[in-house]
Amino acid sequence: MSKDDDALIFGIGILAGVTAGIIAGLLMAPASGEETRKKLENHVNDFAENCCPTLEEAKRQALATVDVLQFKIEKAIKKVNDMIKARQLAKAKDKEHSVYGI
Repeated sequence: MSKDDDALIFGIGILAGVTAGIIAGLLMAPASGEETRKKLENHVNDFAENCCPTLEEAKRQALATVDVLQFKIEKAIKKVNDMIKARQLAKAKDKEHSVYGI
């Protein structure tokens, strides 16, 4: 894994831990059920608003990484094909020299 992947996983882990702590704190708080549910709903809504941009950024980064990998793979395939063609051309020239003495 790359450092970016590790950082993303670490960030998701921190976010999950914070969320679990908030939920546990709300559920154990000495408040009425209605108040607790309202607080929980507010926190979930805040979390969703804050989390969505993070997920969108992660998706964007993943797609960019896929594009870069695709480009690098295509470039490597082209290089291999060019090497094969060069080798075939060299063999043809060698054969030409041996047959025609050029």
